[in-house]
Amino acid sequence: MTVKTNLMIAASSLFLAAGATAQTTAPAASQTPAPTTATATAPGAPAAPTAAATTTIAAALPTLPNRATLAKLVTAAKLQTTLAGTGPYTLFAPSDEAFTRLPAGALDTLLKPESAPTLATIIKYHVVAGAITADQLKAQITAGGGKATLTTLAGQPLVASLEANGNIALTDTAGIKSFVDTADIKETNGIVHLTNGMSVPKLG
Repeated sequence: MTVKTNLMIAASSLFLAAGATAQTTAPAASQTPAPTTATATAPGAPAAPTAAATTTIAAALPTLPNRATLAKLVTAAKLQTTLAGTGPYTLFAPSDEAFTRLPAGALDTLLKPESAPTLATIIKYHVVAGAITADQLKAQITAGGGKATLTTLAGQPLVASLEANGNIALTDTAGIKSFVDTADIKETNGIVHLTNGMSVPKLG
């Protein structure tokens, strides 16, 4: 088989295995961003002024908690320029722990130069055009009768819904759910929502 075929098979199998063996679970409640990007307020309290964002999503990514793996993958996929562009974009950023659920060797395969096109599709599947806050996304879900279909930069749909506890769930093309656990980290060219799992596009 060709290198490309092997990569496609590896990528597809690693995501299916990850989804089958390690479903993510909804966090108790979504959190507000760290004080460096916004000032959190108690429920019902008047909104406090938030600090203006000073950097792009691409520049902020390496500084976000537990997102070192994603930052490395963005670089390997050669998407730093995209995420540093004017956008605006919304990035659903999987945690480092999410990538540990992949089968042994899968991450190394994705980081190979010849895997860059496949990896780019995977990363773009976590990015949506436009800066969408959690409240705006919840409004879209309500308007859609419980679901909002987002078109990602990979050109494939990602379905957002609300759990009973108010958490935003993201369901991918394989039916695997991940959950937003920290919302509304605002950058100069968009918004980042931290998630506890990966989302899987169709590959091949």
